[in-house]
Amino acid sequence: MADLKTDTLRTYAYLLIYIALSSGQIFFNKWVLSSKEINFPYPLGLTLLHMVFSSVLCFTLTKILKVMKVDEGMTPEVYVTSVVPIGAMFAMTLWLGNTAYLYISVAFAQMLKAIMPVAVFVLGVAVGLEVMSCKMLLIMSVISFGVLVASYGEININWVGVVYQMGGVVGEALRLIFMEIFVKKKGLKLNPISVMYYVSPCSAICLFLPWIFLEKSKMDEHGPWNFPPVLLILNCLCTFALNLSVFLVITHTSALTIRVAGVVKDWVVVLLSAVLFADTKLTIINLFGYAIAIAGVAAYNNYKLKNEASRDTSNDTDPESSQSQESRPLTSR
Repeated sequence: MADLKTDTLRTYAYLLIYIALSSGQIFFNKWVLSSKEINFPYPLGLTLLHMVFSSVLCFTLTKILKVMKVDEGMTPEVYVTSVVPIGAMFAMTLWLGNTAYLYISVAFAQMLKAIMPVAVFVLGVAVGLEVMSCKMLLIMSVISFGVLVASYGEININWVGVVYQMGGVVGEALRLIFMEIFVKKKGLKLNPISVMYYVSPCSAICLFLPWIFLEKSKMDEHGPWNFPPVLLILNCLCTFALNLSVFLVITHTSALTIRVAGVVKDWVVVLLSAVLFADTKLTIINLFGYAIAIAGVAAYNNYKLKNEASRDTSNDTDPESSQSQESRPLTSR
């Protein structure tokens, strides 16, 4: 009984850490990019810094200190055909998502992210991973309607920011589709630490090339690079800690718990951002539309979980196709 209580408390602790780090990282990035005190309005450079820091830290922890283990089985062919597309889309997602913070509020950006299941489903149907049905069409319509209502209620809407945010949504949807096609279909089993180890260097390279052409000259014009190194390193550490918290949550909880925690985190970000940032002005229409969208997201998560459970049940009846929970391929975030 005591062990059960301890496990429960540990699970709640991991979830609280994940929600706090995930919300805090969003606020931290917004502050670094938009704060006049820090004056670092370079989302591409900030994202590149995150990926370089993550690459170095992953290598140190896994290959030098050896306190974490990376799944083996990666070949040059698999890396080029699977990891590179995933890394490129991951870089695109982070770059465009961070850039959106320069134009729109954190709350509105979070509301736009609710359209993610629609993007994933539409792309999934296009490549044959999903099947269109009346139920899914209804769910997608509810989510889309909710996001439209939330957008209608936005007071200071900036369409440049909306385009950047929607570009980030498309990039994340493509990353998830590529994970399904290139990793799971090939039977490559990667835990989140392994994903970070393999994907971060690729994403860094993908970000470095556009940074040279788009932001380096602006940073040079700004004068010496005298940005606060302590704050930037702390920002990178928070990003890495967030990825580790995702690893802990995935390891110690269920898929349903992760999805519920994600919804809670979304609401925390939306409501807290109104307190922390002056550019966030929430309206009743905003919140009403977002509530509709979140209801659709909850229905989508429930539908997907039921499908996964039914597939697991059918696999359990086939000894050759069954897999243990630990051997199933996982994604980062």
